[in-house]
Amino acid sequence: MKKSLRFAALIPIALILSACSVSTTPGGAASTGSAGTTGTVTIGFSQATQQSPFYVELGNGVKAEAKAEGADLVYVDANGDVTKQNNDIQDLITKGVSVLLINPVDPQGIAPSIAAAKAANIPVITVDRSAAGSLAHVGRDNVAMGKLVGEELSKALGASGGKIVEIQGDAGGTVAMDRSKGFHDAFAGNSAVTIVQGPYAEYIRANAVTAMQDLLQANPDVKAVYAHNDDMALGALQVLKENGRTDVLVSGVDGLSEAVSAIADGSQYVATALNDPISLGAIAAKTSISAAKGDKVDAEIDAGTALVNKGNAASYVGTTLFAQAKK
Repeated sequence: MKKSLRFAALIPIALILSACSVSTTPGGAASTGSAGTTGTVTIGFSQATQQSPFYVELGNGVKAEAKAEGADLVYVDANGDVTKQNNDIQDLITKGVSVLLINPVDPQGIAPSIAAAKAANIPVITVDRSAAGSLAHVGRDNVAMGKLVGEELSKALGASGGKIVEIQGDAGGTVAMDRSKGFHDAFAGNSAVTIVQGPYAEYIRANAVTAMQDLLQANPDVKAVYAHNDDMALGALQVLKENGRTDVLVSGVDGLSEAVSAIADGSQYVATALNDPISLGAIAAKTSISAAKGDKVDAEIDAGTALVNKGNAASYVGTTLFAQAKK
């Protein structure tokens, strides 16, 4: 990032709390702001954005688990702006939270915040997107998810292969890079397949609709679409249907229930990979609380995944926004 990073002047805490925080335990005791907290734990959660249903549900998972564990939660939304995220985190440090839980807008761009937290002896846990310097990261193997989907799409295309257009997440994001790598790995050595990397649609369906309109015009011979999340894949599917292109296969990642239902219904949507954000948020909150209490936590915590395809999609159809892993 070429933007200069700066921290905003301190704002009265009461104003911040009324504007952008959630306390899950009314009247909870203030934390000491350092590892080994003995009273009520206060989690400062800096969310990258709430413009994607995945991130909304991730936040809900954190909130529910914090409440269940009797912890306080101060929740702030960076709205996709790394400068705002650094400012938000500095505010959380100033408030003396017990632990910082961060979903980074830009893993490199939040380096000053991680350094500031270390100086204040506040442990940092990252979720979904990792960043150097954190005590632990809670996420899923995005390379594996991309590869699972790629292998299933390869089977669906068959020996004839063809052109695949890839709608990407965010530029420089580790999740996008890993999902792309895993997908490309699935086609390594397959000369019958050509992958055209499309624009970054920021995991937003409306952006993917615009991207797919251009991609379809530029690539009328397209045989399949792979998007870095199901929300974008569904945007691409909308454009394909509007243009009568029911011959083009579609695949995504995250296990969005709308996508799972489309797979189960036998449409041209062929695969996704589970990435339940509620459970991910719950694990991140548990890890944050353990870190705040001074307990040992693993540096890498994998929440697990599984392939959803036409053979098993019906068993994953449910009422939640994202399909849940089988217990």
